[in-house]
Amino acid sequence: MKMPLTALVLSSCLSLLSGCASAPDASAHRDGPATPNDASMTFVIVRHAEKVADGSKDPPLTEAGRARAQALAQRLSSVPVIAVYTTPLQRTRQTATPTAQEHGLPLITYDAKLPAADFATRLRQRHAGQTVLVVGHSNTVPDIASALCSCEVAPMSEAEYDRLMTVRVDGSGRASFEVGRQ
Repeated sequence: MKMPLTALVLSSCLSLLSGCASAPDASAHRDGPATPNDASMTFVIVRHAEKVADGSKDPPLTEAGRARAQALAQRLSSVPVIAVYTTPLQRTRQTATPTAQEHGLPLITYDAKLPAADFATRLRQRHAGQTVLVVGHSNTVPDIASALCSCEVAPMSEAEYDRLMTVRVDGSGRASFEVGRQ
């Protein structure tokens, strides 16, 4: 059976294109976004920025806190953040909002009372090959970081606002932990 020339050319082009579409891009992993087959992931974990000391259960950020939130967004502007998690309290939401806006992302609310190990498991399951920002509280972020890296993380004082913790998990599940200041 003879195939019309147009059908033959179309069939050949589709075969070539399907081969190109499935070829992995080896250059995409190093400093760019992860490839679909790359299960490595990065978690940036911070405490909310400075809050107003008004005695309420849900105070907003101070001017210094708002400036710190903007500085965090600037620091992460070139990082391929794919998700931003916060607790429902306004201080965590206000800390995370500039970064979420920079990346065009919604805030994802998580329950700070959820055991850190359970939350870390969810993050690892949902974000293979991705970079995620998590904003929490002084009594929760060290435990979240510890659960993500399976390592010891120092407690955080109520006066500490500038610790930036990064957990990187490679494709085989090995984690590294670093602490910086923002």
